[in-house]
Amino acid sequence: MIKKFRSSCLIASALDLIGDKWSLLIIRDMLLHKKKTFKEMVASGEGVATNLLSARLKLLESLDVITKRKLLANKKENVYLLTEKGIDLAPIILEIVLWSDKYVRDYNPDANAYESGNTNKMKIIESVQNEYREFTLQIID
Repeated sequence: MIKKFRSSCLIASALDLIGDKWSLLIIRDMLLHKKKTFKEMVASGEGVATNLLSARLKLLESLDVITKRKLLANKKENVYLLTEKGIDLAPIILEIVLWSDKYVRDYNPDANAYESGNTNKMKIIESVQNEYREFTLQIID
């Protein structure tokens, strides 16, 4: 994929690729909620339009953040799974959750609470990543 970047800044460059809200919410849904089909993703509470969801899935696939495949049992429906590159976004997703839990509640008192008795970020990240890897093995086997 050829992409024009705004600058040589690593943060700006990453945001040029995956920094839009829909891409991050798709990754969140896949990683934390184990969503794997278009139908499951379009049903998310944020109400993504089907054309936007389709475009973001294609973008994430072109960046090798996700893969698209067919199940042996159902050749009609596409299944989307995070690649290792996508799974490696877990620390970013967790940091956004923690920051939001700490600061966004002032603006949105109805926001979900972050509920984890474990305060060791690395253990939480490893757990989320490993759970997702196990989930993908169940899907593709």
